[in-house]
Formats: sequence, structure tokens, C-alpha cells
Amino acid sequence: MAKEKTTEDKLRDLYDLQIIHSRIDELRSVRGELPLEVEDLEDEITGLETRYKKAESELEDIHNEIATKNNLIEECKQKITKYEEQQKNVRNNREFDALSKEIEFQQLEIQLAEKRIREFSARIDAKKEVLETAHAKIEERKSHLEFKKSELDSILKETENEEKLLEKKSLEFEKNIEVRLLKAYKRIRQRAKNGLAVVPIERGASAGSFFTIPPQRQMEVATRKRIITDEHSGRFLVDAELAREEEEKIHALIAKG
Repeated sequence: MAKEKTTEDKLRDLYDLQIIHSRIDELRSVRGELPLEVEDLEDEITGLETRYKKAESELEDIHNEIATKNNLIEECKQKITKYEEQQKNVRNNREFDALSKEIEFQQLEIQLAEKRIREFSARIDAKKEVLETAHAKIEERKSHLEFKKSELDSILKETENEEKLLEKKSLEFEKNIEVRLLKAYKRIRQRAKNGLAVVPIERGASAGSFFTIPPQRQMEVATRKRIITDEHSGRFLVDAELAREEEEKIHALIAKG
């Protein structure tokens, strides 16, 4: 039959878990916003490349429009040549005037097509400028992404093994804590900005707090007979000596790997 844990055992288990989680938090803070920065850069590059491909497609459409207008001009010129030849063999002024109108119409078609080609050419220049700017932007963002990925990979290589070990130990240590206490611990930790749910008493106050703990309460904490929480923050309290002992134990455990 397993020996029932004392209150001191429970306090040590809670503080052990806190030390492990605090170290995981520390490792993740080293990465900071890098994973999000990498993701944002990848999304930005995808968006830029999509716009670049769209601009390329639009440029191709403009070239096709110009080719169509050039074909139209050639057709009009051929018609003009044909009508001019026909004018040499007309039988009366009415036929000559009719052919003249056809020639005039084809000339107007040519003028209109040439105007459209000039407009398309101006659009090509503007579109090429957009593509050059977009290409430069894509290359710049890709270079920045490569740097950020390299930076992130370097940090991950340094911390990956330790973080995996800590996460494994975290699950193991959680099994040592009764469900009620573990739920309370997780609730407090989630609420706390610094992720601290279990703290030692330092200089008469709970670590990180300016609220003084009454001497009588400090003595109660030091006896390790009851699980006591800080009335201001709701965090579990442990005495400094217990904290030091557990920190040395967990640090030695981590060092062993």
C-alpha cells in the first residue's frame, strides 16, 4: 500500500512542477515573437507572389491585346489596298465614293487601333514598373525570412532537447499531484501574468509581491503543515528553504538530462 503523502510532500511536488513550468516559459520567451514573425513573413511573401503572378497575367493580356490590334491594322491596310485597286476600275462616281468611304473607315480603324496600342504600351511600362518593385520587395522579404528562420532554428537547436525533457518531466510530475491541487495550480498559473502559481516567501512577502505577509502566517508556511495561499494573489506559498532545496534538485535533474 502506497504511503500517504504529507503536506510537505505535496508542497514540494507543487513547487517542483512550478520550477519546471517556469523553465519552459523561460525557454519559450527566448524565442519570443520569432515564430509569429516567421509565419507573418511567409504569409506576406505568399500574398506578394500572388499579386506578382496576377500582374504578370495582366501584362500578358496587354501584349495579346496589342497583337490583336496589330493584326487588325494589317487587315485594314490590306482592305485599303484592295479598295484602292477597285477604285481604278469603277464605272461611276457613286461606286468611287462608296469605296472612298470604306477606305476612310479602315483608316479610322487603324488610327483607333494605333491609339489603343499607345495606351497599352503606357500600361505595359507601368505594369513592368509594378513587377520590378514587387520582385524587389519579394526578394527583400525572402532574405529577411531566411534570416529569421536561421535565427529561430538556432534557438530551437539550443533549447529543443531541454524543452522536450522538461515537457516529459512536467507530465510525470503532474501525476504526483492530486487532481484538486493540480486544477487549482493550473487555474492560478493561467491567471498569473508571469505564470507563477507557487512562490517562496522572500523578505517577508511572496516572491514578486510588495504585500507583506504577517509573521504568524510566515511561521505557518515554514512548518509545512498546511497548504497556504497568499491572500492578495491567491498563489500557493512555500518557505525559502524548501524552495532552495527543490530548485537544486530540479536543476540537477535537468542537468543530468
